[in-house]
Amino acid sequence: MEPTMNAALGAIETSGIRQFTRLARATPGCLFLTLGEPDLDTPLPVREAAKASLDAGQTHYPENNGEPFLRKAIAQFEQKRHMLSYSPDEIIVTVGATEALFTALFGILNPGDEVIIPTPAFGLYASIVKLCRGVCVPLETAGSGFQIPEERLRAALSPRTKAIVLTSPNNPTGCIYSQETLEMLHRVLRDLPVFVLCDEVYRDLVYTGDFSSFTQFADLRRKLIVVQSFSKPYAMTGWRVGYLMADAPVKEQLEKVHQYAVVSIASFVQEACVKALAWDTGDTVALYRRRRDAVCARLDAMGLPYTKPQGAFYVFPSIARCGMDSATFCTRLAREGKLACTPGSCFGAEGFMRISYCYDDATLAEGMNRLERFLQTL
Repeated sequence: MEPTMNAALGAIETSGIRQFTRLARATPGCLFLTLGEPDLDTPLPVREAAKASLDAGQTHYPENNGEPFLRKAIAQFEQKRHMLSYSPDEIIVTVGATEALFTALFGILNPGDEVIIPTPAFGLYASIVKLCRGVCVPLETAGSGFQIPEERLRAALSPRTKAIVLTSPNNPTGCIYSQETLEMLHRVLRDLPVFVLCDEVYRDLVYTGDFSSFTQFADLRRKLIVVQSFSKPYAMTGWRVGYLMADAPVKEQLEKVHQYAVVSIASFVQEACVKALAWDTGDTVALYRRRRDAVCARLDAMGLPYTKPQGAFYVFPSIARCGMDSATFCTRLAREGKLACTPGSCFGAEGFMRISYCYDDATLAEGMNRLERFLQTL
């Protein structure tokens, strides 16, 4: 008799984005607008700080939750930049936002607990919930400008609801929740025993001056878990550093998951992370805004409708008029049009595709040319 694997793994598939990227790579001459990774290098001062740490011998075990100087720098940054008051002892520095999300969900879920996930959504959330023996409850937003309708939220809630995931700015849509939506969420959730997991890894890549976060509701602080990352704003995807912030009693339980899963992040990257927090992302935001405008102008000319992104570096146009599901459309686009974009089905939203515009101007222009030529063949 053979030993068996964890049964939860049977419900998990490899990333749909990665699967489709591999498929497109098998097509000679295919251009890619699929991955959500900045085409920029990590700023030189950040890289130099990591080198200096290595030269100084910072190669030993650090504190589990991150060195005190880094957690202090994060606390000061969040207070100054986002008006969030978390002490260094309420912060866990994690192996990217992915580990922060896993730590948070593993720490709060019991088998059968439900997690509301507004869709479109990054597929990671559902996979983690399933691994934690939880139940995913999708909440469709595609028909409401990617805002959360109150009636759908109330319909999704049940006595088993343990958490809701709020991703703003959103991947894949680039949309942010309006103040009206946030106030509705607060009104509905404030008296319920429900955690609010705020994934805000794109918060510092926003193109509007009136961005609002659910974290504004200090009366729900004990229920909030905030996830952040160094990857997107500072082009540090390969460094694998993120962090979570939570009220002290919650954080003290979550740190047990973090400690026994990864122990800590690497010691020699932590001074570099402090340097990153001081880096001005204004030029990066301006670059992505210009790229967004260029791509959206081309989509307008092609007649593909979309909700204008207000943050991140994605646009999520509707392809419903094309008369085929998103996987079929994107497969044909890759094979016939030599352009790879990500099917909306990878995000739980049929009838759309995700275009990533964190590519150079020439690549984006050629990608839009190929998309336009493909549409003309349909």
